[in-house]
Amino acid sequence: MKPHFHKVPIPSQTSFSIRHDKDSGFGTVWHYHPELELHYLIKGKGVRFIGDNISNFSDGELILLGENLPHTWRVEAGASNTAAEVIIIHFLPNCLGGDLLLLPEAYQIPKLYDRAKRGLLISGEAKEKIIPLMHAAVNAENLERLIALLSILKILAETSDIETIASAYAFYKSNDTETLRLNKVYSYTLANYRNAITLQDVASIAHLGITSFCRYFKLMTKKTYNDFLIEIRISQACRLLIEDRIATEVICFECGFNNVSNFYRHFKKVTGMTPLEYKRKYLYKTAPELI
Repeated sequence: MKPHFHKVPIPSQTSFSIRHDKDSGFGTVWHYHPELELHYLIKGKGVRFIGDNISNFSDGELILLGENLPHTWRVEAGASNTAAEVIIIHFLPNCLGGDLLLLPEAYQIPKLYDRAKRGLLISGEAKEKIIPLMHAAVNAENLERLIALLSILKILAETSDIETIASAYAFYKSNDTETLRLNKVYSYTLANYRNAITLQDVASIAHLGITSFCRYFKLMTKKTYNDFLIEIRISQACRLLIEDRIATEVICFECGFNNVSNFYRHFKKVTGMTPLEYKRKYLYKTAPELI
């Protein structure tokens, strides 16, 4: 997929950007920027696209994105509240000075930056330590501001509580026409995945014939449109399974599948688990310890 270049606004009197957005809309285009991005989602849920990964996002998620890694967050279609609350830090790799990265004591930081090129999901003790530092950094000034960022980088560089998100460093530049076309297809899919979507439908959105659209979408995303649609539907199914409010058979049709066996087959192919195994794994991870 070819993302759109985004210019991150960093005030001239500061070395990096940090902001706390309340009631923020996640309607941004598929984009990239040379700054690394530490993204703490305080409130919100939907679907995120990072590199070649499509997954749900929800309250409390903490992610580090490397330089030029394409990404976007989209609030789920039909959500009653499209607002989200986030704290985001943007910083260039050498924002604290290029010499810092050459110091023997800082050898872990370049390694962290390299790993972040695939996106890192942060959890556990590292996450618990970083969140208050991000809150403090919002209002910090001068040296306290730099110390907060260094403290965060130290935790990230030393922790094992991280999970790689994307499977490749896929990165392309794009022109505005391609960006607009792909975002129209994405928006249409996210709004209509519960219904039957034909190739004629999405080809019309992209103003292409069916054959040209299939070739174009595969070239841009390295996957077929049908594979992309299934990933979106399975992603939504995962969220509903975790919420555990409706039966699996109902989730099947709620997410756009026309029969249960077809749903089970695709779910196992995408996640490597059955819906029941997926639910049990999540509940086991989140269940409180018995004393």
